[in-house]
Amino acid sequence: MLKQHRRALAWLVGLACVAGAVVALFDIETPLRPFLISLFLLVVPGAAVVGLLRDRDPLAALSVGAAASLVLNVLLAEAMLLFNAWSPRAGVATVAVLGGFMYVLRVLYRGKSMQTEQGARAR
Repeated sequence: MLKQHRRALAWLVGLACVAGAVVALFDIETPLRPFLISLFLLVVPGAAVVGLLRDRDPLAALSVGAAASLVLNVLLAEAMLLFNAWSPRAGVATVAVLGGFMYVLRVLYRGKSMQTEQGARAR
């Protein structure tokens, strides 16, 4: 039962993050705009990093994910200000691309470890 609630919460947060990206990229005015965009910018990088830290202590992985999310957003903002290229849309797009890249790394990493485990079982 608890696993179903976690899965539902994960889907809900995921959909809210997608909505935040859509709202930012297409400049949609809504009262939920600040909440959805902030949720996207804080959750996506952190979730991507936590996904790379499999088989770790959950609290440690969550702490590292939160820190990585803040660091990524601050470095991105600093770089955009340094190069005089401030653009909220570009910031959201960059976070989305980096999050997607980390997701691909996670899939490749897990696929490699799954093949290794299957090879070890066959012996």
